[in-house]
Formats: sequence, C-alpha cells, structure tokens
Amino acid sequence: MEPFAPQQGAVSLTFDDGRPTQLEHAVPVMDHLGLRGTFYLVPSGDDWRERLEPWCDVARNGHEIGNHTVSHPAPGNLCAVSTVCYDDLTLDDMERDIREAQTRLEQIAPHQEAWTFCYPCYHTDVGTGARRQSYIPLVEAMFAAGRGGEEYGFGNLPERMDIACIGGLACERMSTYEMIGLVEELAIRQGQWLVFVFHDISGN
Repeated sequence: MEPFAPQQGAVSLTFDDGRPTQLEHAVPVMDHLGLRGTFYLVPSGDDWRERLEPWCDVARNGHEIGNHTVSHPAPGNLCAVSTVCYDDLTLDDMERDIREAQTRLEQIAPHQEAWTFCYPCYHTDVGTGARRQSYIPLVEAMFAAGRGGEEYGFGNLPERMDIACIGGLACERMSTYEMIGLVEELAIRQGQWLVFVFHDISGN
C-alpha cells in the first residue's frame, strides 16, 4: 500500500458564467452544507447590474466572486458561442475587457479583497499564428490567481503549479462516482489541489 502524500490535499468548487441554475440549485445546497465556492461572473450588457443583483447576497454569504471578463471571448472554432473571438483580440483589448469587468464586479462584492480570474473557454491566448500571445502574464499582474483547464485525471501539484493558470477539471460529463474517485486519489492520497469546474447545475 502506497503512503499518503506528505502535504494535505484540497478541493475547490468553481462555477463559470453565473448561470441561473447555479443560484437555483448550487448555492442553496452549498449554504446548507456550509460549503463555499467561487462563482465567475460575466457582467455584460446594459442590464448587467440588475441581472447580477442576486449575486450580491451570494457574495455577502461568504462565496467568492471572480472575474470572467465582460465579453467572454471564444477561440476561433467556438465563436458560435460568443460574439467576440480571441483570434481578433490584442493584449490591450483583453486588458480593457478584464478591467471593465473588474470595475463592475467590485460593485457586486465591494467587501472582497482578493480577486481571481477565470479564462473564458479555458483559452489563454489572443491572436493567431505569429502574432499569437499569451495573456497569462496580464492575469498574473492583476489577480491573486487565475483558473484555466486541465486534462481529465490530473490535479494541481502544489510545488509545480502556475498560480496564474491553475488547472480546472470540467465536470459536465463526469459521474458523481468519478468525482469522488478523483478526490480520493488526487486530493487525499496524492495531496494535490483538485479544482472542479461547473456550468449549469441540475436539481437532481
């Protein structure tokens, strides 16, 4: 039997896009169980303040609010899900977008001191080909941490991870048993930091 890792592992629950089902299903269950999560919101549109008003209570109850940009850009092959494409952006464009989102989100959670960022569509570059550039350094300069994506079955090694691009595991196609198994193996046995990523939440 292999020994347990010398460091204690951890599990984080993160939620992207500020979907209504997160308010309806995830937040009440987590509050009941005394759990806290990170909710990455997109303060877009002229009605952003009214639309995000319910998240003020979520923040006051101890959950973390995170920056997910205003425009939620998508890579070229996914541009059907967004009107803004990473391929057409520059680093200056990304910085303006992120800063505007931050200005708005600080009105949702004015008490929050540390802020984190979530890369839309797990994508960390702007431009294409020779002019393609990573905006991870920009995120590192502006936030306490950034959350990206990770391949299935891998967590974050505390001694090796990039705090500006922490690996998150998408849970859309995972069963409950898979998630429990990953927690037992990666967080408990191996002492890794496991970051789950959720979008829409069903009531089941």
